Amino acid sequence: MWLLPLALGLALFALPAERAAAQGAVKSVHKDWQIRCDTPPGAKAEQCALIQSVTAEDRANVGLTVIVLKTADAKSRLMRVVAPLGVLLPSGLGLKIDATDVGRAGFVRCLPNGCIAEVIMDDELIKKLRTGKAATFIIFQTPEEGIGFPMSLAGFDEGYDKLP
Repeated sequence: MWLLPLALGLALFALPAERAAAQGAVKSVHKDWQIRCDTPPGAKAEQCALIQSVTAEDRANVGLTVIVLKTADAKSRLMRVVAPLGVLLPSGLGLKIDATDVGRAGFVRCLPNGCIAEVIMDDELIKKLRTGKAATFIIFQTPEEGIGFPMSLAGFDEGYDKLP
């Protein structure tokens, strides 16, 4: 299930979301995904993430960034999604892969550049992302109004395999 306890995920990864969303050198491009790496202040080693940013179908000024990474201890895999400010927090972030509803994740915090939802990725979710054609992330501005962010999964499989 996609909805998981998120506090554990926050404690497992040292790279701040505000840095991961916008910075880091592009190390490789895998179709619609990029691997970006950066050395956060105080970190001993470079940290890398598989990243894609998209805008809403009907609102070019509203964007969303998906960051997939392995924790520094290599024991967990996280998906961190940075959604725009103004999102309805109690409704969480919805995810569909192709036509299948995967579930919702809760938002864990908001920063000046957006609100963050985060999940620990299990093998089933990774398999769906590897084999799917498209993911749609859904945010809500009201309980009834969802905004879909379609995202290509082309290159996810290859990029995930190359993620250090």
